[in-house]
Amino acid sequence: MMPRMPRRARRQHGIALLEALIAVVILALGLLGTIGLQARSYSALADSAMRAEATLAADRLVGIMNNDVGNLPAYQVALGATAPAALAPWAAETAAAIPGARCRVAVVAETQRTRVDIEIRWRRKQGDDDSSHLVTAYIR
Repeated sequence: MMPRMPRRARRQHGIALLEALIAVVILALGLLGTIGLQARSYSALADSAMRAEATLAADRLVGIMNNDVGNLPAYQVALGATAPAALAPWAAETAAAIPGARCRVAVVAETQRTRVDIEIRWRRKQGDDDSSHLVTAYIR
């Protein structure tokens, strides 16, 4: 015959299983939080990539305009309008790099220099607000 277990020990049956289940629940909550952070970081990474592309596109356009100072007003375009001939190749490159990009170029003559505002807008997903990037440059 087996010796009887003390009464106190009998009440402890199943506690290890309960502790293991609680540990699994806590681990699952931690993993769900990590997955959520991963999704947010992927979204932020995609947005920063579009901003980098917009910065590079604006820099290219400023370089083009710097080499054609006499025709700066020919580069103006309203947001979403068809790009003029001087701007068409750049607009096509920008649309290829940033899907759904809409551009606005404003040329404002000042006393000793010309201010150029280049705004590029895009929408990452359907239903999202527009993201935009504005670069202001001064050309003498």
